[in-house]
Amino acid sequence: MLKNNMKIKKKTLMWVVIGVLFLAVLFSMFKIGAGKSSTEQIDTTSWTENEKMNYEMHGVIPARAQGNALSTSTGANMVGGC
Repeated sequence: MLKNNMKIKKKTLMWVVIGVLFLAVLFSMFKIGAGKSSTEQIDTTSWTENEKMNYEMHGVIPARAQGNALSTSTGANMVGGC
């Protein structure tokens, strides 16, 4: 009887841990998703199509637009880098 009772407690504990991890992942996903809707945006109205494409694909901000960028430190405006 004691072995059977321990088996049930282990299963219950395992499901509780899985549930807590699931909720933590779910919370993290919503928190990260909410962070993407930033109100600060870069003004791209004066950019050429090539500059817009480079920004969308690589995260490169043109040198002439550095004053309007969110961050002007060296390398901070690179998203991925090749």
